[in-house]
Amino acid sequence: MSSELILNVTARETRVALLEDGTLAEFYREWEGGRGIVGNICKGRVVRIHPGIQSAFVEIGEKRTGFLYVSDAHYLPDLDASDFEEHHGEAAPLPRRGQRGTPIEDLLVEGEEILVQVAKAPLGSKGARLTTHLTLPGRYLVLMPFVEHVGVSRRIEEETERRRLKEIVMAMKPPGVGFIVRTVAENHPEEQFQRDMNYLLRLWRHIERQIPTATAPTTLYTDLPLQLRVLRDLFTPDFSRIVVDSERVYREIEDFFRDYMPDVSYHLESYDRPQPIFEFFGIERALNRALNRKIWLRSGGYIVIDQTEALTTIDVNTGRFVGKQNFEETVLRTNLEAVTEIVDQLRLRNIGGIIIVDFIDMDRETNRNQVYRTLTEALKRDRMKTNILKISDLGLIEMTRKRTHDSLLHTLCEPCPYCQGKGVVKSVSTVAHELLRALERSLPTIPESRVVVRSNPAVAECLWEEESEAIAALEATSGKTIRFDP
Repeated sequence: MSSELILNVTARETRVALLEDGTLAEFYREWEGGRGIVGNICKGRVVRIHPGIQSAFVEIGEKRTGFLYVSDAHYLPDLDASDFEEHHGEAAPLPRRGQRGTPIEDLLVEGEEILVQVAKAPLGSKGARLTTHLTLPGRYLVLMPFVEHVGVSRRIEEETERRRLKEIVMAMKPPGVGFIVRTVAENHPEEQFQRDMNYLLRLWRHIERQIPTATAPTTLYTDLPLQLRVLRDLFTPDFSRIVVDSERVYREIEDFFRDYMPDVSYHLESYDRPQPIFEFFGIERALNRALNRKIWLRSGGYIVIDQTEALTTIDVNTGRFVGKQNFEETVLRTNLEAVTEIVDQLRLRNIGGIIIVDFIDMDRETNRNQVYRTLTEALKRDRMKTNILKISDLGLIEMTRKRTHDSLLHTLCEPCPYCQGKGVVKSVSTVAHELLRALERSLPTIPESRVVVRSNPAVAECLWEEESEAIAALEATSGKTIRFDP
């Protein structure tokens, strides 16, 4: 599979598209003054504790307070400990309070200052999800300053390689901290991990030195800008090229590879054609398609995606596809084709949280199992963590997908000002009858003998064609002339 990164940079925003075999697979956007806060490390202040829901609200310097569950508060360093000055800047761990099972009211008090990291971006009316389990991502490793543990990405499946990577990191890491070995580290030499580890430890010591004097709420660390973050997290030597339409970002990328990934080979191109870069690669058209509620399949079937604040539902339908064999085979083929499209849409739309997929009902258990296995296999292409339950007798699959950033829909769209995001408006007939009732209430209070009603042309037409007798009766009882002015 051929992979490309396409970067569109203006003074107002940065957009990044990941193409796989020429098709848009993932999309990221960051605009001036609107950089995401996921990954930020903050010195926050606890403003409210709610024992009833075992959570706390923490002020972190954003418009809304962050939300800290008790389960995310167990890696809580004691910033007031007397030996903090001895430890800060060294490899030894900070003193820590609380164990699993400790109630939130015993871990925190209102007004105290704590270290937190933004785990999930604000969504709708919800504030950012916070955690005290701090992590700093590098190219090959993720530093965990408060956890003395070494783990290896579950995507590295070969046991000998897992053991090799763990032994390397265990041997080189200082005491008191932990590391996760990232998927991209597979089959890489030891010296690359040492360079990454040294960088992360220097970065953490820089953050640590700010803690004693920083006044909460304040941000101690922000992640890399989007154009460099995607290189750190997505790029592999298998990518065929990186194409960027900004000379400034072109130089930034060259510097980033030289300073942080000197052993990685890459092909970087500067885009200078008159046609906008996202139009040239067909990305604008693909983005518009990704905002559609209905997605057609090649066979003639289709899927319908509905996102709400609580969950996302995906409905699979045969549509125009009738097949050439029996109905069960037609259903199976449609469901299998839908699986590939569903996984592609989950990635592209960055849909997270609870997801319910309503496949077309299948009578045979072997067919249901085949669809489930195909979905499980297809999700291996997705970098986000997913949990899937078995397909039910009704053809439903319940799954969850890790959510860190806003979905494509929330990134590019806002609720319709007319329907307030419901996706529907009142019918012409409903509005026409509401107008009639409003006239009936208002006519006795209007002194003029001639009343002009301005309305949508379709509403006026509906009234004259379907309610002309009701209008004539209103004119007779009120003694007034009613005229509609579309």
